Amino acid sequence: MSDSPRTSGKEPDRFTQKVLKALALVLGAVLLLLLIGKAFEVLLLVFAGVLMAVFFRGTASALSTRTGLSGGWSLTLVVVAVIVLITATVWLLAPQVSEQAAALSEELPKAVGHFRDRVEDYRWGRKLVDEAPTMESLLERQGSWVKQSLGVLSTTFGILANLYVVLFLGLFITAQPGLYKKGIVLLFPMSKRQRASEVLNTLGVTLYKWLLGKLFSMLVVGVFTTVGLSLLNIPVAMALGLLAGLLSFVPNFGPLFALIPAVLIALLEGPDQALYVVLLYTGIQAVESNILTPLVQKKMIEIPPALIIVAQLLLGVFSGVLGLILATPIIAVVMVLVKMLYVHDTLGDKEVEAG
Repeated sequence: MSDSPRTSGKEPDRFTQKVLKALALVLGAVLLLLLIGKAFEVLLLVFAGVLMAVFFRGTASALSTRTGLSGGWSLTLVVVAVIVLITATVWLLAPQVSEQAAALSEELPKAVGHFRDRVEDYRWGRKLVDEAPTMESLLERQGSWVKQSLGVLSTTFGILANLYVVLFLGLFITAQPGLYKKGIVLLFPMSKRQRASEVLNTLGVTLYKWLLGKLFSMLVVGVFTTVGLSLLNIPVAMALGLLAGLLSFVPNFGPLFALIPAVLIALLEGPDQALYVVLLYTGIQAVESNILTPLVQKKMIEIPPALIIVAQLLLGVFSGVLGLILATPIIAVVMVLVKMLYVHDTLGDKEVEAG
């Protein structure tokens, strides 16, 4: 009889402890999610810096393997070569690009006005023009989707600040990648550290292959677009080609954003020219999607197109333009983690390639 009160007195204490532990875990998870949500854009900037470091380190490693140079000298040569290449490109093309960019800024308002005048000849066009909100009204709305999508990139200061952060993060990680990799590996238990190192190495190789393929694709799209528009005698062909090449970094939405100004400019030359421009861009995207992408993906991770669109929509909602730009490499990272940590380690299926 004397033992029953003590047992009954301990049971509520144990139950209370379990409830408090569960509550603490839930609150901790909620706080972590809130912290990630608030700092999500910062994490994306860090990821962009990692991509930059992966490119420099991966290229330096390839150069070292082929030439026998040390890692330090290879990295120095790669960085210097990239700086020289960018400087030479800017010096050679900057006058023409800046002139055409200025002309593009003058031609676009004319093209938009010309487009409005043409569509207002039709009933559906007048209805579209009347119901379409102006850019000023969109920007004046507090909390509008435009402001949310632009984020800190909505101002020139924001753009420069982001580039500054990405540049210096990339340089710091490039200079001492082992230091940061070791710090991440140390967060895992001793028995898991070798596997964590393997996963990080695979992620680095996957991102490097993806970057090389994407840069090659951007170059082809930019050159083909510039040449095609020049043959069609479309004004500011170089500026439009450069825009198309840069925006092709963003799958699905990038080519569409590049097509709009090109079509508007072509409408000034006539509807036939606008049709030819649409056919040109469609043909280039067909070549890029059906020839270049499969050719590149033989040596890199294959990402389902539907998964890319879903990731772009989700990250675009949470972090705007930056999330839209980085959605594809983030999905590549997630796929490698799922394959290595779940398919390989948990399910035991080693036949699935990680990257």
